[in-house]
Amino acid sequence: MKSLVKFLAFAALAFLPLTAMTADSEKPAANKIHKVVFEVTADGTEKWLGALRNVENAQKSLGAGAVKLEVVTHSKGLGMLLAKNAAENAELKEKLTKLHGAGVIFAACENTMRRDKVEKKDLIEQAITVDSGVGEVIRKQGEGYSYIKIGG
Repeated sequence: MKSLVKFLAFAALAFLPLTAMTADSEKPAANKIHKVVFEVTADGTEKWLGALRNVENAQKSLGAGAVKLEVVTHSKGLGMLLAKNAAENAELKEKLTKLHGAGVIFAACENTMRRDKVEKKDLIEQAITVDSGVGEVIRKQGEGYSYIKIGG
């Protein structure tokens, strides 16, 4: 019985450094940059504003200097980046402008633009275009971006 107790005590001490290493490796790095791609395919101002609130909340929670955010729009989500929609809704325009000023990238899918006969001049000035919304999301995930889908 005494030898079993000695063995168990020795085994516990032997594995103690391993548990300490595991706990340390799970702690987030203080200077880590989080990367997040939001895929927006939802239609309608209320859904777009909801998506932008999610982007704002991610930025607030993680810290503006500690996060890279990209919003990729395609399908019905492209409407979020149309200049005419921003002009018709002051809150949408304000959020897009504010977030872009804080470093958020807004990307419009050129495939959807072709399908819907939308030209670059029809987009908000803060928007960039990407060859494919789905392709851009895949590329970002390959670069280690976390993925959030906002669609309908």
